[in-house]
Amino acid sequence: MNKIVFALLLSIASTLAFAQKKEYQLSSHILDVSKGAPATGVGIKLEKYNENKKVWDFVDQKNTDINGRITDFLPAERSNIGIFKLTYFTKEYFKKANTESFYPFIEVVFQIKDGNHYHVPITLSAYGYSTYRGN
Repeated sequence: MNKIVFALLLSIASTLAFAQKKEYQLSSHILDVSKGAPATGVGIKLEKYNENKKVWDFVDQKNTDINGRITDFLPAERSNIGIFKLTYFTKEYFKKANTESFYPFIEVVFQIKDGNHYHVPITLSAYGYSTYRGN
């Protein structure tokens, strides 16, 4: 009986340990090129364009982690085709560092056309930024 209970517990534990990780279709990160380091704790808001109403609908808002990343926007198990906007709230980030900056926030608009993963990174400094489609 003990062997059966042990085998059952071992089976449950291994199932939980190797459960499939949830996949996400959109990620972003911010690299502060003036410091050569990730921008930690920056708020990023995600919105989707509603073409019928001609307005932006809120989807999610998160803060960058210690590596300057957000990896879990838009669960991949549903269709996410459409036009999206990421708003990077940079004012507070620079304020915490006692750094004057030019951009209080940055908006990046892009289109998801398929089920592939989309990565939208920002390279940032107090007076400039750049973005591109990463992978």
